[in-house]
Amino acid sequence: MAVVAAVLVVVLAFVILATKLGRDTSPAASPSTTATPSTTPSASVAGCTRAPERPTTIKTQGLPDKATAAGKTFTAVVTTNCGDITLQLDGAKAPQTVASFVALARSSYFNDAPCHRLTTQGIYVLQCGDPLGGTGTGPGYSYGIENAPKNGQYPAGSLAMARTSDPKSNADQFFIVYKDTDLSSVPEGYSIFGTVTGGMDIVEKIAAAGVSGGATDGAPAAPISILKVAVTEKKA
Repeated sequence: MAVVAAVLVVVLAFVILATKLGRDTSPAASPSTTATPSTTPSASVAGCTRAPERPTTIKTQGLPDKATAAGKTFTAVVTTNCGDITLQLDGAKAPQTVASFVALARSSYFNDAPCHRLTTQGIYVLQCGDPLGGTGTGPGYSYGIENAPKNGQYPAGSLAMARTSDPKSNADQFFIVYKDTDLSSVPEGYSIFGTVTGGMDIVEKIAAAGVSGGATDGAPAAPISILKVAVTEKKA
């Protein structure tokens, strides 16, 4: 009986984490599975302006060739309604993931996309990337995991892809880790494809404002949306 109980605990832990970091593909009944952002802030955060209305459609496209990012490093400036967040993208370690992110950014896919989920207990991430706020089906393609840490540790500042329980469901949604997070209970993990090099204070103040309604997983109480993403390749 003790062995059975232990197995059930492990399975339950995976289900919870997969739900929190899943690439949501359908409307959900509660904030524990998706979060629909509001354009009216429920918390006041210095430096943030009113979040824009989110798009009503998604621009679908084909899977970018990973060769366009392989061995390259990119800088992405994510302009939000709360300020700029700067990312360094590692095409050497995660070429397909970086190629996808760069292509989506350059096609204006992320414009006005809300960061629809904040988690403040157990795991510490801000999840963004779906123009429809966590209810979309993605950009028309998906791909597998790259560069997932074997020990399941995601340090603060990590930039990683969200997905469902299917390891090949990576697409548009990504998350920023704002506090060291242990995801070792999740089989196969999540792709780390870069790091935050500037603007982490923005993510931290959104996290400090908490989740809408006082929950620990759901829409940020202080809405934050991506206005645009500018990507440039770093030359050696």
